[in-house]
Amino acid sequence: MRLLVKAGAYAVTIHGLEAMEDDGLTTFDVEACVATGTIVRRQRDRRTGEWKYLVRGHSLDDREIVVVAKIGPRNTAVMLTTYVVDEEA
Repeated sequence: MRLLVKAGAYAVTIHGLEAMEDDGLTTFDVEACVATGTIVRRQRDRRTGEWKYLVRGHSLDDREIVVVAKIGPRNTAVMLTTYVVDEEA
């Protein structure tokens, strides 16, 4: 996934863009998270059977964030959503 993001071979879903906007994140934050983060969970989508990955890392302004992504068609990374980790939870 890191190599795909580094090569620019990724897309962000509309839901992902909305979630980024809600938290004040940019595609650069998503790239930073994937580049330096760690896969903390793997989940199988109940409907499609596809695997999705939760990558926990940091945004450019050092907030802890999670990017939920999968490997899509034609060997691209698809960023499904993002969120800022709530330290108080």
